[in-house]
Amino acid sequence: MSLQEKYTKNIVPELKKELKKTNNFDVPKMIKVVLNVGTGSHSKDPKFKEVAIATLNRISGQKPVETLAKKSISNFKVREGMSVGLKVTLRGKRMYDFIDKLINVAFPRMQDFRGITTHCIDKSGNLTFGFKEHIIFPEIKTDEVEKVHGLEVSILTNAASRDDGVALFTLLGFPFSKKIKDA
Repeated sequence: MSLQEKYTKNIVPELKKELKKTNNFDVPKMIKVVLNVGTGSHSKDPKFKEVAIATLNRISGQKPVETLAKKSISNFKVREGMSVGLKVTLRGKRMYDFIDKLINVAFPRMQDFRGITTHCIDKSGNLTFGFKEHIIFPEIKTDEVEKVHGLEVSILTNAASRDDGVALFTLLGFPFSKKIKDA
């Protein structure tokens, strides 16, 4: 059973019960997933940009879009309109497939992984976390990697509160750490 089917058949009724909602449309759901790679100090290196584009393309199945600086910041040697990163936005079936791969394949492949803290969920119920190495995804072959770079994942929801987001991500199967106390 795919994650999308699991969400509609199992998770929605459970969330309705847990959050005391009467309507299926009141239940929180994922809207989109955004994958982001910041080029940072490598912005002038064309080889790094090629590697990052190929990586995002393999992981997501979509071509990434360049993000440009909105304003100049002299301390960081950034000029307005300069390329500062790459991003991919996933929706629908690709989003559910990516989340499924993330939970069942990528997290277990991480070294010394103890779970995500619930502090990664903001007051709107959106989850954002980062990876130091992109090689945890099965599409990336470690012997072909020339430069290892980080990757940020943002999962946006229509949850009304942080607690609704925590409930949604817990039922989806995200591994949250038990040791860290919530504030």
